Parts: sequence; C-alpha cells; structure tokens
Amino acid sequence: MVADLRVRHEGARFDSDVFLIEDGVLPAQVTEAAKVLATRFEPEVFVPPVPGEIVRKAVGEARDQALFFDGMERRIPVGLSRDGEVIHANLEFMDGTRGAHVNISGVSGVATKTSYAVFLLHSLFTSGQLGAGAHNTKALIFNVKGEDLLFLDCPNRHLDGEQMARYASLDLPATPFASVELWAPPRRGDPSAAPRTGSRADGVTSFFWTLAEFCQDELLPFLFADAGDERQQYTIVVHNVTARLRREAKPLDDGGVRLGGVTCRTFEQLIDAISDRLEDDSDRGEWAGRSIGTGTINAFVRRLYAARRDAEHLVRGDVPNPGKHRIGMQAQVTVVDIAKLSRRAQRFVVGVVLRKTFQDKEETGAREPLLFVVLDELNKYAPREGHSPIKEILLDMAERGRSLGVILIGAQQTASEVERRVIANSSLRVAGRLDSAEAGRPEYAFLPTAHRQRATILKPGTMILSQPELPVPLVLEFPFPAWATRPDEVGTEPGDTEDPGDPFEGLAE
Repeated sequence: MVADLRVRHEGARFDSDVFLIEDGVLPAQVTEAAKVLATRFEPEVFVPPVPGEIVRKAVGEARDQALFFDGMERRIPVGLSRDGEVIHANLEFMDGTRGAHVNISGVSGVATKTSYAVFLLHSLFTSGQLGAGAHNTKALIFNVKGEDLLFLDCPNRHLDGEQMARYASLDLPATPFASVELWAPPRRGDPSAAPRTGSRADGVTSFFWTLAEFCQDELLPFLFADAGDERQQYTIVVHNVTARLRREAKPLDDGGVRLGGVTCRTFEQLIDAISDRLEDDSDRGEWAGRSIGTGTINAFVRRLYAARRDAEHLVRGDVPNPGKHRIGMQAQVTVVDIAKLSRRAQRFVVGVVLRKTFQDKEETGAREPLLFVVLDELNKYAPREGHSPIKEILLDMAERGRSLGVILIGAQQTASEVERRVIANSSLRVAGRLDSAEAGRPEYAFLPTAHRQRATILKPGTMILSQPELPVPLVLEFPFPAWATRPDEVGTEPGDTEDPGDPFEGLAE
C-alpha cells in the first residue's frame, strides 16, 4: 500500500532551478517515488524487491490475495476503497468464532462513529453471511445524542442514485431496517407514562422499572454508578440498603412494594421509607451497618434524595399493567433512547439494561443467537480511572462476551480515557476523524505514522479500519445511510407514493 508519494526534479540543486528547468536552460528529469507498506509476502521469504522491477496495481484475485480477502471464508462488506473496490472484514473476528468486539474512535460530529456502527449492523443483517441465524440475531442500540437513531425503520429521502449504486457495489440493499422497536423514558408527572419523545411519536413505547423490580433485582447501586462514587465511604451503606430491600420489601401485584407496614407506590415514598429506617435507632445498625457513622449515613441519604428527580419517573409503582413497559427486545433492532435523561439517569438505564441482557445470555449458556450492543461515549461508562458497576459489566462483556455471543460495538471520542482492557479485547479497531493531540496517544499505535496524520483530516464518511489478519490498516468510505437520521430525512416507501384516489368515491350523495 502506498503510504507516501514524492515528486521532484532530479538534477535541481536549488529551489529556483525549477524555473530554469522549465525554460530548458538546465537539464533535469521529473521523478516520482512512493513509499509503500508491504501487506503480504507469498511465499514468506522476506527479500526486498530488486530496483528496476515493474510495479503494478493489484486487481482482482491479486488484490484479494494482497489484502488477505482470499482466506476469509465468511466475510462481510465494511466499506469501499477510494477506487470503488469492496473492502471486507472477516466475520469470524466479529461473531466470536476467533475474536469479537468493534471499537470506534473519533471526534464528535465529524467522525460519524454512530453512523458507521449502524452501517456495520446493516451489513451483518443483510449480507447473508450470518446464514439462517440472521433472523434471530439481534442488536441493542443506546441512543445517547439527539434523535439520530429513532428513524432506523424509515427510508431516507435524500438517498440519491449515486449512493444507491454504492450499496449495489457492496451487494447490500439500500433499505432501512425492517424490524425495529423504539423505547423512550416516560414523561415526568404523566400518570399513563406516555413516552417522552420529540419529533417521533408513533411506534415508541415508554420504559420504566417497578418498585418491586428495583428492590428484588438490586438496582439501587446503579443510581450511584459514577466512577467517583466507589471511592466514597457511603457506598457501604448503598450495598447494605440494597440487601435489606431485597429481603424485606414485599412486592405488590401492581408493581408497588410494602416495606415494614408502609405501602410505597412512588420512588419518593420508597426513599422516605428508607430514610425512616436509617434514622430509627433500632433499625439503623441493620440497614446501614454496625460500625457506620452518622455522617456517612447522612451522606448517603442526601445523595439518595438528590437522585429522586433523576429517577422518579423511571422507578415507579403507580402505572397499571407495568409489564408492557419492560424492555423486551422482541424486534431485531432495539433502540433505547436516553438522550433526554440526566447523566445519572443515563448511567442507571445503561447499567440496568446491560446487566439484565448479560445475565439472560449467561442463563441460556449458548452463544447463538448473537447479540450486538452499540454504545457510544465509552469514556463515560468505562473510564480508565475508578470503578463502577457499569464499568465492571462492560469489562465482563469485553472479556467473556465472545463466548456468550454478546458482541460490543463501542465508540468514544478519546480512546486514551477508556479502560484499556475494553479496547484491547476489540478485534476490529476503527478510527474516524481524530484530534491531532489524541492521535499521538499510544492507544493509536496500530496506525502507522502516515495514517495518523491522515486521520486528523478525514472527512465524514471516511474511516480507517484495522483488523487482525491485515498488518496495515485500510482507509475506507461507507455509503450515505439508507435510513433516516433526522425528521426532515424521513421519506416514504415507493409503494406509499401512489395516489390513493378519492376517499369519498362510491358514497351516496
């Protein structure tokens, strides 16, 4: 692969000699020299080429051999090269057979990290390489910014013929996702728990957890999931209270709980009941711990009341038929919208959903059907410093998810601030537009110097992909999304554009 290209006049001694050469006064010759990176030696005899040998562009089978595509039994298209040729990735390094997980880095907005992650899912589901298991393979996507992922089932009306031709080159359909379910948090103060959405209103279901689930499933620690919380002493009280809630909270049929003779149907009532136990001298030792001081208990209570506004609409027992508000992942693609939640509420939702998903896969014990989890802002959920329940789940997913069929497609702006083991266990590394200071970090050592410099000027839609079998990263482009990413991009299916006719035709006057 060409890493650097140089053109100069051979024979010129000074910069000003170029004018004399152009006028024919000085003899010189234009020479072109390229620095190349070897991708494959076949056979593996590491002897440099002889000067003067003819260099030709690899095409067809020679190109596939040079890029190791010929040895990929199961390969999926992941983009196009600058000359329009298909670039493949080995599916065995994505589905857990020989490796798993994808990590994407880049500057927010211009790196198109989420767009490329969704494109990878589209390629996985529609390329046919998953075989019969494609119908059962599922994806869980957390929408952390705006409404970009709330229209995955809607065609993009800005998709032109040129972009459709690029999908055809990849042998992929230029269509939106066929099976999508959307979940959004409920509106505050709404007795019916209507979903809080912006421009997308149809097909969205609200999600929340009942007070009974909050107590029985030990969800309290996820309200204190900030990495800095684990360094505080009051976390001992958190775990003691969590254990007490599981033992003493009696679930009611409608999702509420009964705690020590007090019926709780709202999160505020549950907090008051917990506070009463901690303030009671006879119960304080059992609920907080024998040797816990009053100051530590008060610190926990203050933070618990501070979390009330963030979580009171997400943990409740005052809505009938709460089962229909439980994230079920019945469709092939499940989108959980957390963009409008506070940071504490976002951590709570991500932690609870990931733990439940991972536990369900552990109980089945089977790797298939595969589950792909798309999560942006890994630097917030799995930071390099500190500990938190979410970080432990993501670490477990990165280290053991391959054997359980849970594949993490993670993204972040700065890989240098993400836990090393999460990134190190990713078989596929992708970089979009990078900040120049970030590009110099050791986490991007997989990029040669020329690729690092190029990463700082990449345009949206261009990525650099590194995979285990190739010693050199590949620069690729992926097509414009065939699904809408904004309300103004929502189009109609071709069959929906026909004239429906007169709706009053045939009616009596």
